[in-house]
Amino acid sequence: MTAPGSEGITLRRAVCPGSFDPITNGHLDIIGRASKLYDVVHVAVMINQSKKGLFTVDERIELIRSVTADFGNVEVESFHGLLVDFCKQREIPAIVKGLRAVSDFDYELQMAQMNNGLSGVETLFVPTNPTYSFLSSSLVKEVATWGGDVAHLLPPTVHRALLERLGEK
Repeated sequence: MTAPGSEGITLRRAVCPGSFDPITNGHLDIIGRASKLYDVVHVAVMINQSKKGLFTVDERIELIRSVTADFGNVEVESFHGLLVDFCKQREIPAIVKGLRAVSDFDYELQMAQMNNGLSGVETLFVPTNPTYSFLSSSLVKEVATWGGDVAHLLPPTVHRALLERLGEK
């Protein structure tokens, strides 16, 4: 893909996939770091029919758009099916994944090798900021459900949305 008005210049593009239910400061850190390395970063919100999320896919997309707007080069959309098909349809040659621990690497390496074998899409691993090495959306939801303070783990907009949603339950 070339930039409008810049014939022959190819944009460097990558995708950061996930469920983002909700997006955390750890996710935001990886997306922000990817946005410094690539001209366009696609945040791909996975639709998983078998899982009931706390937030709808559309709500997650809106939350992600609001907290990534300042990056200026992030596009957010949903997908279902294989990530490599999403990449092929949009001519995205790279997947960026954050790694929290060795256990993440074991799983993600297999996924990266499968994705490359299926389509030639490369996966780049970015180590998480140590501040967020323990962080997951599931853990944030669980702690917040029991009244724990998770404000420092989420962008303020997302924290407010989480508290509102949990208050509805």
